[in-house]
Amino acid sequence: MGEFAHVSVLLREAVDALAVKPEGVYVDGTLGRAGHSREIAKQLTTGRLIAIDRDAAALEAAPGRLGPLMDKVTLLHGNFADLDSLLDSAGEDKVDGLLFDLGVSSPQLDDETRGFSYLKDAPLDMRMDTSAPLTARDVVNEWPQEELKRILRDYGEERYAAQIAAKVVKRREERPIETTLELADLIRSAMPAAALREKQHPAKRSFQAIRIAVNDELAAIPEMLEQALERLNPGGRLAVITFHSLEDRPVKAAMQSWAKGCTCPPDFPVCVCGNKPKAKLITRKPILPGEEELNANPRARSAKLRVAEKR
Repeated sequence: MGEFAHVSVLLREAVDALAVKPEGVYVDGTLGRAGHSREIAKQLTTGRLIAIDRDAAALEAAPGRLGPLMDKVTLLHGNFADLDSLLDSAGEDKVDGLLFDLGVSSPQLDDETRGFSYLKDAPLDMRMDTSAPLTARDVVNEWPQEELKRILRDYGEERYAAQIAAKVVKRREERPIETTLELADLIRSAMPAAALREKQHPAKRSFQAIRIAVNDELAAIPEMLEQALERLNPGGRLAVITFHSLEDRPVKAAMQSWAKGCTCPPDFPVCVCGNKPKAKLITRKPILPGEEELNANPRARSAKLRVAEKR
């Protein structure tokens, strides 16, 4: 494991934002290394925590990390996009709080065998759920050039998407692209010299794009948000940690929409739609990591926490 493997981003801020009630029912929709789950469970007496993850490795490690707190915790294997069915399977209708820490977890990045890192050589995998059929190797070697270009542009915000996609297709016509470092070198070779002088690794945006495509991450967020609000008790809170604008944008838009209620055009003198606010914003601006956390965990740099409370 890498040095950041056990660090949960915005740990205290996220748990405090839930305003945990000792007898309440809470959901950690992205268990990971159980840092957030542990702090939530510590505050429960008769309450219950439902911890969800797509990654079976996270669920297997949880009992060791949660120890005696496990008697308050129910572990579920699944995608938070299926929140309704997961809560139904746990016998819970409404809950008092939900927390989602989006994106790839540090243990997934640090495990060389998982294929998430452009710094370590491994088979092209990138699956958060290792039982899922689609891998990064499939995307890189089988998807059409235009589709590769689209995901690199839209999911990675990569300026050289067209050049990289063309290079990938040309190479795979000779032989399949099998490993992370092979792909990273190929991406580097497709970029102009000026881009290679930038601070961040030349493959960072492309690897993000492919990972998002493999795990269908962006489609899961609006599905989760819609279900999460309906599952909250009045006064219950939803806290979401995002790591880039593609994740943050739908979270911000949904929470603002819930808080506004009315959908009439701005020039209407009075409301005729009758829509009432469904939630109030606890954070009008996102909570960001402090300097102390950034010094301890550089991966937290882009993190944003947004919180809404159901009316």
